[in-house]
Amino acid sequence: MCELPEPYGQPVTLHVGVSLRERRIDKYLHGRFRNLSRHFIQNAIKAGSVKVNGEPVKPSFKLSHRDVIEFVMPEPEKKEIEPEDIPLNVLYEDDDLIVLNKPPDLIVHPARGNKHGTLVNALAHYSEHLSSGLGEFRPGIVHRLDRNTTGVMVVTKHDAAQWKVAKQFELRQVEKSYLAIVHGTPELTADRIDAPLGVHPKIREKYAVRPETGKEAVTFYEVIEAFRGFSLIHCKPRTGRTHQIRVHLSHLKHPIVADDMYGGKLVYPWQLADTEPEVEEPVIARCALHAWTLEFTHPTTEQRVRFEAPLPADMQAFLDLLRRHRAE
Repeated sequence: MCELPEPYGQPVTLHVGVSLRERRIDKYLHGRFRNLSRHFIQNAIKAGSVKVNGEPVKPSFKLSHRDVIEFVMPEPEKKEIEPEDIPLNVLYEDDDLIVLNKPPDLIVHPARGNKHGTLVNALAHYSEHLSSGLGEFRPGIVHRLDRNTTGVMVVTKHDAAQWKVAKQFELRQVEKSYLAIVHGTPELTADRIDAPLGVHPKIREKYAVRPETGKEAVTFYEVIEAFRGFSLIHCKPRTGRTHQIRVHLSHLKHPIVADDMYGGKLVYPWQLADTEPEVEEPVIARCALHAWTLEFTHPTTEQRVRFEAPLPADMQAFLDLLRRHRAE
């Protein structure tokens, strides 16, 4: 991978070597600049920001050994993010980073149908200094959590920090761990789930284990506490596929509580207490998954740093009820 050109408008020259893997220019550049989306690169090529041997090319242009590529990084498309006064739980902050404890029911960045009420809207209100998104209009965002997953996230304040931290995610140098409350107790109290993931064959919004066509996905898990009918699980993903932990635990036949997309069910207090059914709110109304810890190398000090987000109130209340009524 290459360092991104700074400031925008300055050319980077690439010499195509004998180990060329991707022959198409758009795929080749996406491989060299992994934090720029392929869509962004294709638009840059169409706009004339990429030349091969001094000539503009199309995104489908086929490269050869000894070709010389000149890439002028265009400025990201100017868009407006409306700052919104949404409370943020900041765990740590310095000149390079903001580390947050994300609450439930918060989408990370604006998308179709969700232009307001996102973490990016909150960040725009909180800080005047956020990285550009490196080709995607997601200021400050290095990685994401699902809407209803709580826990620790890192946000960057400038592009150099974003590039260095995002590169660690790409190279799997970031240590992440999650806590989940699942239905039942796995037969093995600790194990490795190695099951490739891909888009669900019938439901576009879902992911599924796809042994033949899926991408590598590995999750290590350990049962921290077992109860009658439920378990608290510690998960350490070694890859970062969308919905990875949710799909892997469902594949293990122990879906996360309240994760209705992957087989989890709502749980009510009367069920835990083994009493007569009552009309009451569920113990937890969202997927019981929490990003617990995050460890990476600081982009400026180059020291390893580790951050921990305490268990949210809804999951803690669930555990308290399990310990009271379902202790083994």
